[in-house]
Amino acid sequence: MNTVILVAAGKSERMGSNTDKAFLSLGPRPVIAWSLLAFEQCPVIDHIVLVVRKDQMLAAKSVAQMFGISKLRHVVAGGARRQDSVQNGMKEMDPETRVVVVHDGARPCVTPELIDETIKMAKRNGCGIASSRVWDTIKYVERGSTVDHTVDRTKLWAVQTPQAFKVELLRRAYKAVEEQKVTVTDEASAVELIGEPVRLVEWPRHNIKITTAEDLPIAAAVLKIN
Repeated sequence: MNTVILVAAGKSERMGSNTDKAFLSLGPRPVIAWSLLAFEQCPVIDHIVLVVRKDQMLAAKSVAQMFGISKLRHVVAGGARRQDSVQNGMKEMDPETRVVVVHDGARPCVTPELIDETIKMAKRNGCGIASSRVWDTIKYVERGSTVDHTVDRTKLWAVQTPQAFKVELLRRAYKAVEEQKVTVTDEASAVELIGEPVRLVEWPRHNIKITTAEDLPIAAAVLKIN
């Protein structure tokens, strides 16, 4: 069984809006609905666990019902940090789950094909992380706006979601995170912490994350192409 933990419990502080970005309109539907539909339409996904802020749980259930999301099993309140939200979601997974997929609710351009590829990689190698090569020249700045040095971009990848894992691997990784009292910004970082290899699934850069209001028209354009 494959279960997705769809995380949309952030504060959306950089959006400049009073509305949680997961519930902002993006074309004909809310941002979160695009991801819900992608996982609903992906044949290899069995269950969806949606993690949102406590005050958005009713709204999340309403969106899922409106768009006919039959795979949704639980709507869960998020935690203070991303890692807390993901672990809250994992507690509600069906015990038969063998692969868990973690996805940012703010990445509406995810496709069933990408989801499938990350799961295939996870089954073969323990995990599969959506990512893209970095083509821009990257400058390292220690402080202010003065460049310290240029980073070798040939060795850089931008990591995205979905991120798929064999369940026991991610559980071991998060156990280490809690024992070492560290904060991680994605699940791949937790797996790195225990010394396990992280395998990347290359995907085009249009799998963008909505962070600011300027990202909304870009995402809308990508969704039209998809």
